[in-house]
Amino acid sequence: MAETKKQIAAAIPYAWPHDASLSRETTALSICQTDMEQDFCTKGGYIEALGYSAEPARAIIPNVKRLLDAFRKLGWQVYHTREGHRPDLSTLWSRTAFRAGNNPGGASIGQPSPLGGRLLVRGGKSHDIVDELYPIDGEPVIDKPGQGAFAHTDFELLLRNRGIKNLVITGVTSDVCVSTTMREGSDRGFDCAIVRDATASAKAEYHDSHIKSMTEEGGIFGVNLCVADVLEGLCVESV
Repeated sequence: MAETKKQIAAAIPYAWPHDASLSRETTALSICQTDMEQDFCTKGGYIEALGYSAEPARAIIPNVKRLLDAFRKLGWQVYHTREGHRPDLSTLWSRTAFRAGNNPGGASIGQPSPLGGRLLVRGGKSHDIVDELYPIDGEPVIDKPGQGAFAHTDFELLLRNRGIKNLVITGVTSDVCVSTTMREGSDRGFDCAIVRDATASAKAEYHDSHIKSMTEEGGIFGVNLCVADVLEGLCVESV
């Protein structure tokens, strides 16, 4: 197997990671599953109950899977995250509950889901990860009550204990959960890379603007790159 490169030169706006530390020991794939869970990627789920289409999220599944397959093939670390609340909604802030009901589609967190279970509530089918990207043994799943993967979770603890300092971030939505996780990661000292063709938003303009904003000011929150760049950096053929 070819030796892994230490940086991905094609990343924008700087070769990533900044300290040339790309390795199996230091770099992980984070699939932001609020992301790639049924509520956001399947017809009848939470995103459609809000009045949006699930098609942008479904469209990136093949690209996310290419990265997932590559990381698994090489034995690099993978983390899955998904947004959802405890069944008694004790993790749901009152403002969040208000905001969730204050949308054009009229959907409320906790109402019955046609997919099975309740919208954005842990334990039901609607909260589970899509079949194409389902975790395998040894891949942690971080259940988060909010948009970011770090707030009120043990995600940072897992990363620190395993020596991870660089995050490849995929999933949905670019403008909410993905960007929040990237901002949180940056503030905690992680070098973050958002994969622009393995992330999506309900509207294309939201996606485009957030991809750009993440990397302004010399890479204020990290870099953006594409799936092909990551695969080349890992020295694996396209999968």
